[in-house]
Amino acid sequence: MTDNRPSLRSSASTKREILALVASGRSRTRTDLGRSLNAPASTVSMAVQALLDGGLLVEAGTVPSTGGRPQKRLALAARAAYVLAADVGGSHARIGMLTASDEIADLHDIEFDTMEGPEQGIARLVAAFESLIGRYGSAGLVGIGIALPGPVNTASGMLDSPSRMPGWHNYPVRDAIEAAFRVPVLVDNDANLMAYGEYTAHPEHRTSITVKAGTAIGAGFVVEGNLYRGAGGAAGDITHVRVAAAGSHPCTCGNVGCLETVASGAALVRILSEAGVAVRSSADIVALAQQGDPTVTNAVRLAGRHLGEVLAAIVNFTTPDAVFLGGAFSAVEPFVAAVRGQLYDSCHPLATRRIVIEATDTSRDAGVVGAGHLAMKEAMSRSLDSLDAQAG
Repeated sequence: MTDNRPSLRSSASTKREILALVASGRSRTRTDLGRSLNAPASTVSMAVQALLDGGLLVEAGTVPSTGGRPQKRLALAARAAYVLAADVGGSHARIGMLTASDEIADLHDIEFDTMEGPEQGIARLVAAFESLIGRYGSAGLVGIGIALPGPVNTASGMLDSPSRMPGWHNYPVRDAIEAAFRVPVLVDNDANLMAYGEYTAHPEHRTSITVKAGTAIGAGFVVEGNLYRGAGGAAGDITHVRVAAAGSHPCTCGNVGCLETVASGAALVRILSEAGVAVRSSADIVALAQQGDPTVTNAVRLAGRHLGEVLAAIVNFTTPDAVFLGGAFSAVEPFVAAVRGQLYDSCHPLATRRIVIEATDTSRDAGVVGAGHLAMKEAMSRSLDSLDAQAG
């Protein structure tokens, strides 16, 4: 006797894509999913029904009709209640939670000094997460996402030779957090997760570059809706591209003449201090630039031109839909304008004819948003693996 029931294994990739689309909010109905996946209605309906039967999706009300019958709205099931996320910086970490209905809540900063070493840093994250779990309950926690300011081996969940984080090289960050909470943990570079967070706010821009310009400089790439990490996981590490303006100035990476030495917040602190301006951090520079200090504004504008010079080669090569500028200096209009101007000056007109170049919408929350979305996606993928195993 032939079993005509749909196999949970037969369309595993389709179901994963459906979970990702629903989790990100980019598709709310079966019709939306059909358009996003470019798949027949029967294929989408079969996969959705399998996810409904498996308890990973629910039908939550209807979506207003534009002419036909109202369609049922799809959402992640309550069992995928929330994930926790952290975006770690050199002196603080931004913490928050993402619900299954795509809502970010409880965003706040905690003190975090990467120079203290991994044990102290992990203890601070664990304490912050435990505080949130105390408010929302442990039953609904399905995953955790962490953005770290350095190259990350995503397969092992470890930092790989971070220049500003002594003691963190090859420290098992993911394993330590998983041991504390017993849920899937995703660890990635902060610029990558910022890029993905910004993409969730602008899904119409399928290919984009997001730059984090603060104390250091990093970039993340989204290509056709997917985070691109490169063969070795270090795609986007533009801070160590050599630029003529840097001359032979030594960089933290051990090389000389890197972009970081003339365009990062750390470089601007050095440059402005040598010019007699009393600044100790990127925040000081941003505040003075916003107040219109001419020396600071000129320095920030020049840094933007240097960054734009490096980005121009990338934009010419990849022709993205958008370039988003995040980090502390994205709040300084002369910096954003300088990057934009350099790109228009240096790129082929076809590369910039339709491009969007602007500060991030998600601002300082982009890393938390990206970490939360990818952590939810990872949790759903593991739940689907478990469901497939049961079906097999």
